[in-house]
Amino acid sequence: MNSEFTIAVHSLVLLAYRPDHMATSDMIAHNVSTHPARVRKVMGCLRKMGYVTTKEGSGGGFILCCDPAEVTLAEIYKTTSIGSIKPGWCSGDTGQDCMVACNMADVMEQIFTEAEMQLLAYFDKLTIQQVLERLREAQQDKV
Repeated sequence: MNSEFTIAVHSLVLLAYRPDHMATSDMIAHNVSTHPARVRKVMGCLRKMGYVTTKEGSGGGFILCCDPAEVTLAEIYKTTSIGSIKPGWCSGDTGQDCMVACNMADVMEQIFTEAEMQLLAYFDKLTIQQVLERLREAQQDKV
């Protein structure tokens, strides 16, 4: 899985948490603990998908324009990370005579695809609002 998914979820939860549902890329980057350019890249993707909008100029930033209770982690994963569970290289060689070597890549492809489908099914049960609620519960546990 890539870090864009985590940055996207963190950013959307932060915007849902903020009373005005708005933050600059610098504010988000500070909260996420990453570079603002990475945040802008991810937020650009979220903007294209309609989860956020932007307000230009002084006092501007990214604005949440979706209902956090309706946005699932599966949607965000599909937007930012689909296919990333599979490594870029898989062992084996179809040109070999060995049953293991010539079939390993195809079998692992199936396994990674099945794993990603399970992950999506789990993520489909979680919303941005539920992540925010888990954070509030975690904070209460610390008090």
